[in-house]
Amino acid sequence: MTRISLLVAVLLVPSIASAADPPVVSRIAFGSCAKQEKPQLIWDAVVDTKPQHFVFLGDNIYADTEDMEVMKAKYGLLAKQPGYIKLKATCPIHATWDDHDYGGNDAGAEYPKKKESQQVFLDFFEVPKDDPRRSREGVYSSQMFGPPGKRVQLILLDARYFRSPLKTGFKPGEPGEGRRGKYAPNTDKDATVLGEAQWKWLETQLKVPAELRLIGSGVQVVPDEHGSEMWGNFPLERKRLFKLIKDTGANGVVFLTGDRHLAEISKLQADHKDGVGYPLYDVCSSSLNTPSGNFTKTKVRFSNEINSYRVGLTYFDINFGTVLIDWEAADPVVRLQVREESGDVVLQQRLTLGQLKPKP
Repeated sequence: MTRISLLVAVLLVPSIASAADPPVVSRIAFGSCAKQEKPQLIWDAVVDTKPQHFVFLGDNIYADTEDMEVMKAKYGLLAKQPGYIKLKATCPIHATWDDHDYGGNDAGAEYPKKKESQQVFLDFFEVPKDDPRRSREGVYSSQMFGPPGKRVQLILLDARYFRSPLKTGFKPGEPGEGRRGKYAPNTDKDATVLGEAQWKWLETQLKVPAELRLIGSGVQVVPDEHGSEMWGNFPLERKRLFKLIKDTGANGVVFLTGDRHLAEISKLQADHKDGVGYPLYDVCSSSLNTPSGNFTKTKVRFSNEINSYRVGLTYFDINFGTVLIDWEAADPVVRLQVREESGDVVLQQRLTLGQLKPKP
């Protein structure tokens, strides 16, 4: 090889390596709770944000059945939604489930058709036949996007398939303190949200190098006071989750959640007794086409839930979420957003990746 040809070969190597790198991901949209029989006008606004990926966080349909043919038919209604068709043509769609698409309201491990429901779910979202979800229990999954230094890990948890029974009897607070649901903490040491196999899998995933980790859960993770479905129904499991994040040294964690037919951003402070050394944000986005029913049965014009972790306000109308990442900044900027039906931002937290790691 001549000196000139050797020089050309050396110069070409970085270009070849760069071309092989996965594309940088900087725009992700997410949402939950889509009634399949109602118009879903919000998809136009979602598509207008030009998402590179969309994440469904559960109640993707309202099946509420043990009849798999009925469930398939309801997925079929979602598939025919014009906006959803447009979304499928725009970007990949990733999903976990919550209670209604799992099969029953507030259902957990006791739901008798969970194995069958899992296959219907996987078929609808066109999960490949060789995907691990086809041969194991639960729909949890993990994917990595972007090149080294700009990696986004998407971890989707299954908080239904293995979940222990809920306990009722939550005691109301003082008037004006905030609305509360019916569920009381289940402090049984054997109670679980994820089940042991998924816990071990999650530990492995949190050790995989990544700059930003988006952990999707059908129910809220950080809030633990409102008494509706949430990780706080199982305080020992919630504490175990935070401890696992800390013990694995997993930086960059942000929770994306749904279920509530409202939107809010919550924050677990770095120095909280269960904290991980940096703030943990929980961005809840719900519903894609069914506004909050909080006020339909009463004449109360405004009512809020108790949530001492909340940052800013609660948004009760139709909404979806976006995560925008500016990788060009010296300390990459992450915008956690909730958007209303036309796409305007109504809630936002702006932070940097440097804030999502413990201080030295």
